[in-house]
Amino acid sequence: MFTGIVQGQAHVVSVDQKPGLATYVLEFPADQVEAVAIGASVSINGTCLTVTRQAGNRLWFDAMQETLTLTTLDSLKAGDRINFERAARIGDEIGGHLLSGHVHTVAEVSRIEAPENNRTLYFRVPPQWMKYIFAKGYIAINGASLTIGEVEGDTFNVHLIPETLRVTTFGDLTVGDNVNIEIDSQTQTIVDTLARLGYDRPPSV
Repeated sequence: MFTGIVQGQAHVVSVDQKPGLATYVLEFPADQVEAVAIGASVSINGTCLTVTRQAGNRLWFDAMQETLTLTTLDSLKAGDRINFERAARIGDEIGGHLLSGHVHTVAEVSRIEAPENNRTLYFRVPPQWMKYIFAKGYIAINGASLTIGEVEGDTFNVHLIPETLRVTTFGDLTVGDNVNIEIDSQTQTIVDTLARLGYDRPPSV
């Protein structure tokens, strides 16, 4: 499990693409790889991957075809930066909300506003996932737990403070970029339960 509090950024050193499998070598800050064990789980842009090898500050990860199909990892290339979070331990503070690292869908950056000292990002989501997205609810974008701002049609936005922009890669995003989305599990359970009881959420307008 993860908390959605991004711990920093890692750099993509190399990507080895094979049929149905991609191997990523990522370089992490030195203080973030202490006591990492082979088999440990790390959230890479919100996707739970397993450490397969370590050499100094570099960690190796494999992603199978299903993961490459459902996430944005397939577009990563050498030199890119990613958000990361190591798996939560019992007793850790849950500063965001609990995440599984299982990406539900991909969203597109449709608009960016940059008022002084903050930034507002707008995302367009496949319509079937909008029923789980509510104003002031939780959502995970590229592994970061964020509060949803406004929701309209197939689009929602989030408002980012300078600290979030500093720690994450959100400052690198441009219109047209894709991001990984993990829906809040509690919201999904409630919405699906109500739907089974006949209380479907009306479409957004």
